[in-house]
Amino acid sequence: MPDTLLRARLLTFTREPQGSEDHGAYRFVEDGALLVSDGLIKASGSFGDVREKAGDGTTVIDHRPCLMMPGFIDAHLHFPQVQVIASWGAQLLDWLKDYTFPAEALYADPAHCERMAAHFFDELVNNGTTTPVAYCSSHKTSADAYFAEARRRNMRVIGGKVLMDRNAPDAVCDTPQGGYDDSKALIRDWHGKGRALYAITPRFAITSSPEQMEACGALAREHPDCHIQTHLNENHAEIDETMALYPDATDYLGVYERYGLLRSNSLLGHCIHMQPREIDILAETKARPVFCPTSNLFLGSGLFDYEGLRDRGILSAIATDIGGGTSYSMLQTLHEGYKALALRGGNKLHPLRAFYWMTLGNAEALGLSDRIGTLDVGSDADIVILDSRATSAMALRMETAKSLAEELFILQIMADDRSVSQTYVAGEAMKRQADTAGQI
Repeated sequence: MPDTLLRARLLTFTREPQGSEDHGAYRFVEDGALLVSDGLIKASGSFGDVREKAGDGTTVIDHRPCLMMPGFIDAHLHFPQVQVIASWGAQLLDWLKDYTFPAEALYADPAHCERMAAHFFDELVNNGTTTPVAYCSSHKTSADAYFAEARRRNMRVIGGKVLMDRNAPDAVCDTPQGGYDDSKALIRDWHGKGRALYAITPRFAITSSPEQMEACGALAREHPDCHIQTHLNENHAEIDETMALYPDATDYLGVYERYGLLRSNSLLGHCIHMQPREIDILAETKARPVFCPTSNLFLGSGLFDYEGLRDRGILSAIATDIGGGTSYSMLQTLHEGYKALALRGGNKLHPLRAFYWMTLGNAEALGLSDRIGTLDVGSDADIVILDSRATSAMALRMETAKSLAEELFILQIMADDRSVSQTYVAGEAMKRQADTAGQI
């Protein structure tokens, strides 16, 4: 396959911006280019410099005046909830009972899993997401379908079969031994194969008995390189029920702490109603909270304390949380995140920090910044092309934009999948082929 040279306005981050004037935190090239070969970035820089490194027969795709950035990373979403989005519910636990569990019961059927996996990944690609971190259902078939579809598209993914053995309908429950055995088989079949990584996935403490939590702890000890993902402190009723089920636990986080599920590759969805001791333990173990603004607002769960956790040196990720979340778009997630953080009265989410967060920031939270989240030479060629003038309203607003930060904020507030001109996964165009191509 010939090499590909992508030309556009290039933006990639090198660290978290500390303010609007922190230009050293990113690299912006007005006439930039990437040389892509065998799924990797071979050269990155100005078009003139990169073109000199391209061989004969290299395909050139000109995306100007669009922005070229690392593909978006979604650190928490639910594959079996693609048909649950936009389901009216009073509170989290009611919403799970009325919509989520019935929908997830369907994933015992392999054909249903395969069909939904194709739609799920289509939506991700259409919205510029190149790496999802997903919960599958409690059925092994769902995780197999998730990983198989990702392999077909050569996508970098993290995911795992949900472990849950109580407080849910029989159709979505496993057993401590069955969940352990299925997880072991899935880790054997998928973890580290191609671009797939496995996450040990107890749904949350309410739906896992102490016996199953022991099994999760065993999986964690046996597979230290696997991620761990679960939920924490999303909703007051959830917290109350958890403490009733685990009365000996100091607090909600103490349940996961007891079973050895807190470490630097642990991803804890929501983390809204945190106690001081829990924050201390997060800082000590380096477990990663995951901010899910559209879900938190939709379910009325509460407001994430980004600044407070950040001040303690705690690295947070950001995510859509489909299907409690209301959009597959990480751009829309940043939009709602801006509002949610503003409501807490802290510093508003600056566009430079926002775009860092869903690219390099999430990659750092996942421990994968050596592979994804940047446009550095040697990184995986997961790339998104963004059109800041995709709608008439955006084009009108862009007439007055005077800086890169202003353009990014327009994308952060006004953009959706229409602004994603193209998504490249391991160097392959996945959304639609660009119109302008040639040879050099």
